[in-house]
Amino acid sequence: MARSVVLAGTVRCERCQLPPRWCVCAGLGPVESALGVDVLMHHREQWRPSSTGKLIERVVSGSRTHLYQREKPRERVELVRPGRELWILHPLGEPLDRMTLPPVGDVQVLLLDGSWGEAAEMVRAVEPWGRRVSVPMSGKSRYWLREQQGDGKFSTVEALLAILAALGQSEAEAQLRLHFELHVYASLLARGRKWPAAEYLDTSPIKTALPDFLRRLIEPRRGAPHVARKARLEAQGETNADETP
Repeated sequence: MARSVVLAGTVRCERCQLPPRWCVCAGLGPVESALGVDVLMHHREQWRPSSTGKLIERVVSGSRTHLYQREKPRERVELVRPGRELWILHPLGEPLDRMTLPPVGDVQVLLLDGSWGEAAEMVRAVEPWGRRVSVPMSGKSRYWLREQQGDGKFSTVEALLAILAALGQSEAEAQLRLHFELHVYASLLARGRKWPAAEYLDTSPIKTALPDFLRRLIEPRRGAPHVARKARLEAQGETNADETP
């Protein structure tokens, strides 16, 4: 089994949370949409590098992230954007395909980011604030970084992709999908999962959309990173390669 390099104490990019070797920040530009996007992130989720809520915050222009803590309840005024209808996304909400849709610029969507149990807790806290809606989603999740709990369970960013598609935001949906797929692919590589990464890439749109960037992402690295790693090991007393016998 390949050894993962995502270990406690590993240096990470401050933006994409991946080790510098697999940083994806230079791969794509920001995602632009008239939709107001907010993420309510469970406090445990903020420490998970694989979080797609963090991905949304990083790549979707104008998006906002709010931390949820049970002992410190959020106030409605902190999250709601004036002049917009608030949609709270939840699988048991009103189906989007049965609604009369307002202009996208009049909508704010609140996405709940956490495990399924954490999301259930969060929706109880914010449900009175807006309209609970659901979006039709089918097939299998492309979020290969965590085990999804049964069929029909998708990541936070996949839910946003479905909303953008339903609202006719095709350009934003396509751009965000590339960001998402690149995030998953690079994270698989960073975990040392080369064969799942290769399988994932075979059916991903990034294969044809970002060939040059992907080539640079996987090419062997030499020089400074290896010198820096050697220096860290020496400082920790784990090597004496440079010592005179």
